Amino acid sequence: MQRSEKLLYLLMVLLITLLFITAMALEGPLEVVGQVVSLQRESARLINDFTLYGVGTALFNAATVGTLGLVLVYFATVSLSGPTLSAILTMMGFAFFGNTLLNCTPLILGVWLASKLARKTFGSYSLIALFGTALGPLVTYVMFSLGLPYALSIPLGLVSGVAAGFILPAVAGSMLQLHQGYNLYNVGFSCGFIGLFAANLLLASNKMQAITIAWNTAYSLSLTLLVPVFSLALIITAIVVDKPKRSMQGLLAIQKLSGRLPYDFFDTGYFGGTLLNIGLLGLLYWTYVLVVGGVINGPVIGGIFTIMAFGGFGKTLKNTTPVVVGVILSTLLFGKSLTAPGPLLAALFATTLAPIAGQFGIIAGLLAGFIHLIMVEVTASWHAGLDLYNNGFAGGLTASLFIAILQWYKTNRPKEDFTT
Repeated sequence: MQRSEKLLYLLMVLLITLLFITAMALEGPLEVVGQVVSLQRESARLINDFTLYGVGTALFNAATVGTLGLVLVYFATVSLSGPTLSAILTMMGFAFFGNTLLNCTPLILGVWLASKLARKTFGSYSLIALFGTALGPLVTYVMFSLGLPYALSIPLGLVSGVAAGFILPAVAGSMLQLHQGYNLYNVGFSCGFIGLFAANLLLASNKMQAITIAWNTAYSLSLTLLVPVFSLALIITAIVVDKPKRSMQGLLAIQKLSGRLPYDFFDTGYFGGTLLNIGLLGLLYWTYVLVVGGVINGPVIGGIFTIMAFGGFGKTLKNTTPVVVGVILSTLLFGKSLTAPGPLLAALFATTLAPIAGQFGIIAGLLAGFIHLIMVEVTASWHAGLDLYNNGFAGGLTASLFIAILQWYKTNRPKEDFTT
């Protein structure tokens, strides 16, 4: 194991430990464990803010899910780097409003079975397994919200999760071809596709309930400080490990990358620069939420964590900004509030389209963000909130449209346009 990987493990262990300790300090060990056990029975469909059950409960749940992801990466014998770090941090972010140990496990098991059938190592499918936990609500919704006896619904939920995980690798490969790596949340796109069929099957059986929004508006000092504390830890580590000058060189070099999948920023050789990029992304979008007057709750923490998660695997300060500005313009033009749950989360999660801005420029990024808000506000109803990465689903649709048009234009431009 290389020194850089050991440092990433250390940083993740410190973050997870911080979450565990803070959770128990807020609610007490016995109380928080009991609350997290009860949380496993929540259907967890979008949007269900787990901080409403207790900030300590949400923090503890995120720590347990993060532990699951970290242990899986370690024993799958894949390196902890840009892609795997992004998967673990994303899982932890969504553990504030959707992921639990119970609803993650069947999906991971299903991907593992698919790897055995395909005669591949589980390590080669590990990213799909981790990101595939976006379909966690399918598991717990079937288990606890269909009104069936638990003796029937719990096994049915387990089978549903395993089945969804089993077909996920095949679907994810096809979805990647549609947007060609310009939607960073590719597995979210794939999960939305699967969720679309699952939701309509439940709807046809008269078992699908309407989507509701559980959104915490109460102030929490612990939640508010979580992102800046973690971001500053990354920035300090970057400066100590690579020295300020080299870290800044790395940060500037990373800004020149398009971010198109798959590209591990740690492969650039700028370990400190990549950590700096992740930390500054966290501070930038944490500041954005506060400036517009938004609340730091579970879903918002999930959004910021996801931005940071891809700070080593696609997102930069440069390529995310045009997309977010596009969402802001769309929000204002259509008379919506920047602090409403939909637009606020869209501004954060729309950064899945950052590679479009990175590859095609500011205008393309603005347009992508502008259209993304329009799409994301309707796509959740298509899969009935069963896909936690709804922005990945909407982003995949938006990216596929943009790439189809841009490639058609490039292919059909007269050759003389390319001469100097």
